[in-house]
Amino acid sequence: MDNVFHALSAPVRRLIIDELCERDGQTLFELCSRLTMRHQVNLSRQAVSQHLDVLEGAGLLHTRREGRYKFHDLDLEPLHRAVDGWLVRPTDQDHR
Repeated sequence: MDNVFHALSAPVRRLIIDELCERDGQTLFELCSRLTMRHQVNLSRQAVSQHLDVLEGAGLLHTRREGRYKFHDLDLEPLHRAVDGWLVRPTDQDHR
């Protein structure tokens, strides 16, 4: 769970998640372009790649290769697991 919250702590990584929510399965080049054009975030491909590695380490995205291209697919399940305990209100039976 700590990895998920660490991954979400950086504003750039939250922007990457937003971009993948809008259009999943993007390459590094596509993500860099969208960050620059839509959010005026000018990071090197290496810097964006490091942010992607953190997100992947937290299980929030998975990569797949097709030929020479590497695509990044979002997986929000770890985030759902991390916050489910806070979002579900305990019932009266839980307090007995």
